[in-house]
Amino acid sequence: MSTQTVHRTPSVGVTSKSTRDIETDILIVPVFEDDVLAEEAELDAASGGEIAGARTRGEFKGKDYEAFIPPVRGWKAGRVALVGMGRRRDFGLDCLRRAAATGALAARQRRLQRMAIVHGAGIPVSAPDAAQVLAEGAVLGNFDGASYKTTDPPPVWLEDVQLRIEGDPGTVQQAVDRGRVLGECTNIARELANEPSNALTPRVFADRAATIARGAGLSVDALDETRIAELRMGLLLGVARGSQEPPRLVVLQYDPKPAARTPVLGLVGKGITFDSGGISIKPAENMDKMKDDMSGGAAVLAGMVAIARLQAPVRCIGVIPMTENMPGGRALKPGDVLVSAEGKTVEVLNTDAEGRLTLGDACWYARQLGATHLVDVATLTGACVVALGRTTTGLFGTPDAWVEQVRRVGERAGDRLWRMPVFDDYKELFKSEIADVANTGGRAGGAITAALFIKEFTGDLPWAHLDIAGTAWAEEAKPYQPKGATGVAVRTLAELALAVDAWATL
Repeated sequence: MSTQTVHRTPSVGVTSKSTRDIETDILIVPVFEDDVLAEEAELDAASGGEIAGARTRGEFKGKDYEAFIPPVRGWKAGRVALVGMGRRRDFGLDCLRRAAATGALAARQRRLQRMAIVHGAGIPVSAPDAAQVLAEGAVLGNFDGASYKTTDPPPVWLEDVQLRIEGDPGTVQQAVDRGRVLGECTNIARELANEPSNALTPRVFADRAATIARGAGLSVDALDETRIAELRMGLLLGVARGSQEPPRLVVLQYDPKPAARTPVLGLVGKGITFDSGGISIKPAENMDKMKDDMSGGAAVLAGMVAIARLQAPVRCIGVIPMTENMPGGRALKPGDVLVSAEGKTVEVLNTDAEGRLTLGDACWYARQLGATHLVDVATLTGACVVALGRTTTGLFGTPDAWVEQVRRVGERAGDRLWRMPVFDDYKELFKSEIADVANTGGRAGGAITAALFIKEFTGDLPWAHLDIAGTAWAEEAKPYQPKGATGVAVRTLAELALAVDAWATL
């Protein structure tokens, strides 16, 4: 099937011009609720007092991501847009990232192709950090998920973005380039997760992953069903049994020459290209969303691409098990027992708890390939959505110091992560009478028992599990985010690799 382009990466540069002299279609000025625009004293006068009037009338308060576009005369920008960032005391890096994305979407809605963003000295963040997140946000706003519409006019793309930031030019431009890569790789993951499952089958996903990864200089090994069987991956093969589509296991490797042989960061992503629930079939309502059950795999792929392009100083391995979960005549049945590649036996009590099965074999394989630290990413449980909603990713793992490192880089990356318990007591819930473990522990603590099931296959390595079931898909549009795939976890994985010095000895 033919599709429209869904994202484009604009050129992003730095300018030192005064705001009134920047030539662009729209100039974005992020402001706080309590901001008096002292740094842009001429702006209200250029608007003929419209900004002050809007403030007085309550038309524009500076609340989170609301935009106000006053008429401005005498400035070289075609339009000026004030974008709210809420209260100054609540500010974080993600506020600035989202303000940039809001501006980019506002520009594109007006069919504008050039944008500039002002980083005022009153915004409490360093010039390099501001440069990175503003570039990320501008690129993230240059995304459109309507790839299969044939009647709408094609989207308008931002082609040029200028950032007015004061600081060392070389350092600032380096941060801009880093943000541009991270934004582009996030969009790659969003594009894949938005694809319908008839277009993105396991074989197609594997082929596209190989092409994307090789383009970034990664080495790729795509294992077919024969090679998967030779590795005795009974969990992955068991899930794949009900589908006419054969499974794939894609392995990506990044091996920078100057890096030490250890540590080796192992990234594992769930790649279920469609999840019907199998014999334990899901309700029909919202089953269409299960095309995004490969979002974890897309995050690992795009994260590995970012790691390679940014030349992170650490060896990395990405493992993505890909299959459908379907209720065919040969499908896995409740009560079946599977044997994992590691030799552990698993009683299947619910065929809709399939993602953890594929991740079990994949984590084992990452260990065989030399991983010393593991992170898995998966749209794993509805229980995590119940616990944390759709704005926060569940974070599980051991030991504490390693999990805290993942949390910190996630916060920097704009992926809100919340630590969940992994006490051994929960293991009692997924005991089996006839096998080593069962694949589900029931409804109580469902996200925790799912995480602990995966831990059974991590070999006691430092391990973190990101349950992105609630955060991989935006159910409604926001000023900074259209409805659809979010690309969650891509930037977290890349930032983790870049921050290797903080965790190498854990």
